[in-house]
Amino acid sequence: MSHTFEELVAKQRAADEAHTRVEQLRANYGPPAQERWTGPQSETYETAWRAWRDLARDLQAALSDYANDAGKARTEVEADVERAARPEAGDRPDGE
Repeated sequence: MSHTFEELVAKQRAADEAHTRVEQLRANYGPPAQERWTGPQSETYETAWRAWRDLARDLQAALSDYANDAGKARTEVEADVERAARPEAGDRPDGE
């Protein structure tokens, strides 16, 4: 399946958001090896982790397809997508 650069950026942002959600849950619940999570906490975390994993896997496949179709190095495409997916400095809450 052919992807546009904009689709790749959207996929990158979705994967980044899912990863942030996993990190937030881990911070809220505590490390799983040290804290006893409730059943619903474990289910919520597992669901979030699977979503992140699936989005990241789909992104990686799309990056490879796009790079092959465009005749570019995959690492170059990935770096371009990551750069484009980042909010502009003025849009970030920390202003960096």
